[in-house]
Order: sequence, then structure tokens, then C-alpha cells
Amino acid sequence: MKRLFASFATLVLLALPGFAQQPAAAPPQPSTHHAVKTPPPPSADAIWADLMEGNKRFMAGKPKARQLVSLRESLASSQHPNVIVLACSDSRVAPELVFDKSLGELFVVRSAGNIADAIGVGSIEYAVEHLGSSVLVVMGHTKCGAVTAACSGEKMPSASLQTIVDKINPAVAIAAKSAKGNELIEDAIVQNVHRSAQDVLASSEILQHFVADGKLKVIEAEYQLDSGAVVRLDKAQH
Repeated sequence: MKRLFASFATLVLLALPGFAQQPAAAPPQPSTHHAVKTPPPPSADAIWADLMEGNKRFMAGKPKARQLVSLRESLASSQHPNVIVLACSDSRVAPELVFDKSLGELFVVRSAGNIADAIGVGSIEYAVEHLGSSVLVVMGHTKCGAVTAACSGEKMPSASLQTIVDKINPAVAIAAKSAKGNELIEDAIVQNVHRSAQDVLASSEILQHFVADGKLKVIEAEYQLDSGAVVRLDKAQH
């Protein structure tokens, strides 16, 4: 009986106007859409070259023109800076200006003497692990007041200031082996950049892991107050 009912229902449907003329559904076609491949991140050398181009524009007083309103709006939901800069808090050393960069391009951590405590290291870890930053620039500068204070050998007037000097003193001790006077200050500034870069990595297993995997490059540099140039310090060391 069930089979007879099913056959009858089929005949009724076929008799309906237009039903028999309906074409069979076309089989699904294979998709020709291919996922867009995300381009690989730029190399550390390419990133540094781009920073140097920006520094040249800064030195020449010819910064790029930028549409800051639209740029701000486009960055409201996320950020992916390629570069972290650990720099001195000195008001004359603004990384965004020095490298002619804008919103969303640099993740900047600043402190007197371009040194990083646990909070600074954690900030750098965040940029590397969560934002995808692949280059860390540790940047000192000529005539650094924090390093000059450490070179003086004087006791600082507060415990907080003494903490800064204590962090820089090992670099001064290294420089003092071969330099005196004004040369001591300049050599200590360079040594402090080097030691600061070492200390950041020594303080963080996360950053060590990214460096070992080739996902993070540490670059040491010095900003020249007089000329506005940024000079790379680590080429001879690596």
C-alpha cells in the first residue's frame, strides 16, 4: 500500500503545470576561489633600511605627508607594528619623529637611560608575542644625562634616581677601562646600549625563544643630537 501511495503521489506531482519542465538542479561546481596568501613579513634588514630612509627625511626636514584622521580610524580596531624601540625618555629623542613614522608603526618603550625594568621587558614581550613585532631597536643618544650622572660617581638624591644609575653603572665600569673625561661618557653611552640590549634578552625567556627562532632581531643604535642621524652600533658585533 505504501508503495502504491508513493507512486500515486509522484504521478500527481508530475501532472502539476510546469513541474515536469523544471530542470534538474545543477551539480555544485568546484570553487575557483583561492585564499589570498598573506605576504611574509619584511626582513629585519628591510625594516632597518626603511627606518634609515625615514631618518634621512627627518634630517632633511622633509617628513612624509600623512592623512592622520583616516589613519587613526583605520587603526582603531588593531595594530601590527613591525618595530619596537627601547629609547631614552629625553625630550629631544622622539622615535616617531627621528624615524619619520606615524600612528601604528612603532611600539615605543622609553625610560631614562634607555634601560628596561620588568614592566619595560613585559611591554616588549607583549609587542613581540601578541602584535607580531619582529625588530627591537635599542637606541641610546649622545650627551645622555642618565649616563652622565652615572659617570659622575656621585650618589643620587633619591632612591629612584639611584636605581637608574645603578642599572647603568656596569656599562660605565666597562668604558672606564679605556676612556676618561668626555670620552668616558660617550663610550659609556655605547656600552649602555649594548648592556641594555643584553639585559632585556637575559630577563625574558620569551624574547630569547623568538630570537633563537629567527623571529626577532635586536638592533643597537645611537641617535646623534647634533646631526639628527641614527647610527647603528651592532654591525661589528654580529
